[in-house]
Amino acid sequence: MASLRLLFSSLLFTIFCLQLLFLSPTLSTSRRVLHNHVTDQNESGFRVALTHVDSGKNMTKFERLQLGVKRGNLRLERLINNMMASLSVESSSQVTSPVHAGNGEFLMNLAIGTPPETYSAIMDTGSDLIWTQCKPCTKCFDAPTPVFDPKKSSSFSKVSCSNSLCKALPTSDCGSDGCEYLYSYGDYSSTQGILATETFMFDKVSVPLVGFGCGEDNEGSGFNQGAGLVGLGRGPLSLVSQLKKSTFSYCLTSINDDTSSGNPSSTLVMGSLESQIANDSVFTTPLIKNPSQPSFYYLSLQGISVGNVDLPIKKSTFAINSDGTGGVIIDSGTTITYLEESAFNMLKKEFVSQTNLNVDNSGSTGLDLCFELPSDDGSGEMSIEIPKLVFHFDGASLDLPGENYMIGDTNAGVACLAMGGSSGISIFGNIQQQNMMVVHDLEKETLSFIPTKCAQL
Repeated sequence: MASLRLLFSSLLFTIFCLQLLFLSPTLSTSRRVLHNHVTDQNESGFRVALTHVDSGKNMTKFERLQLGVKRGNLRLERLINNMMASLSVESSSQVTSPVHAGNGEFLMNLAIGTPPETYSAIMDTGSDLIWTQCKPCTKCFDAPTPVFDPKKSSSFSKVSCSNSLCKALPTSDCGSDGCEYLYSYGDYSSTQGILATETFMFDKVSVPLVGFGCGEDNEGSGFNQGAGLVGLGRGPLSLVSQLKKSTFSYCLTSINDDTSSGNPSSTLVMGSLESQIANDSVFTTPLIKNPSQPSFYYLSLQGISVGNVDLPIKKSTFAINSDGTGGVIIDSGTTITYLEESAFNMLKKEFVSQTNLNVDNSGSTGLDLCFELPSDDGSGEMSIEIPKLVFHFDGASLDLPGENYMIGDTNAGVACLAMGGSSGISIFGNIQQQNMMVVHDLEKETLSFIPTKCAQL
């Protein structure tokens, strides 16, 4: 298979006649090569390999992207519907619960219990609860790993109703088994069971007394990609909060990385991150909070540039509204970026005006904006020019590499923008985050992007 070669001339890209490829322009400013060194597995931090949920499946990269977009659309719909439902309940003066995103795009392998039993779980930065399926199951979905049997573990312990973790649950009850929980993700997706503590093992690091949901009734779509879920949100039930780590990071490999021998692993780092980097290669922006949705990581997006044009987006477009709607969250579990409809329409219009290609109106890709690729001249390669795309966050302007927003498929004859429109909330998705170390500093309440070759960590 031919390799991808870049033409570093303005924003000119070379496309080889592969079944799928990503278009990768140069960055607008020169940046030094980064050499990131993750800490050893010790008290300061540890790392866990992440696998994409579609890894190993017999599909092209474009098919994988399309499948991820379908999941992302459902995730976005769930978030919006739940927010609207919360507003409806709130307006009637009843108690309301925060929204939980649910599902995700990346799996992490864990071991639980004594002796340890291995299982895979979905990593989710949009929710808090850690849970897995447990025996005896009244309703369990088919999963790639066995259902956990607490009777076989000497370190399993039920959580009492007076425990702070029990009190942190959005919905709980005190039953004969102690703290009983119901954790809902919307669209009838939920897990129900008892709250317990167990010894968890992440790679070779053993962590005792981790609070988790022992789910005996688990319903909904998408969970069967793993045997449970690990919440990395901002609430007290999440893995981040329970480990009392002030920082965590992840580095997601590009969907364009060579998959001939299997997808390279992405990386999750819990705890401190030692890096040798140039100061001008770190892009840091504040993490802001939404009291109505405390689990999500919100960013202050102030504007977007297409080429040399600053889009005339109103300052209020990406702000968090007084009712808790709006705002921009960064999410590892959503494939593409979704922008509030008026902003996306501006971006789409400007992108079309600056791209010298015909728009593809077939609607066959599932993406909002695609262009027709020029015919192959027989040389085995073609060149197209697209505008650069810059997201202006508070304190940091992120100049995205081309592969982080434009996708080309020579078989389909199209190149597509990996973005879409939304209403009620905007999401900065994982395609836009690929090949960056995304560092969440919860003590400083900042988020940093560090350009990184994630497959080489």
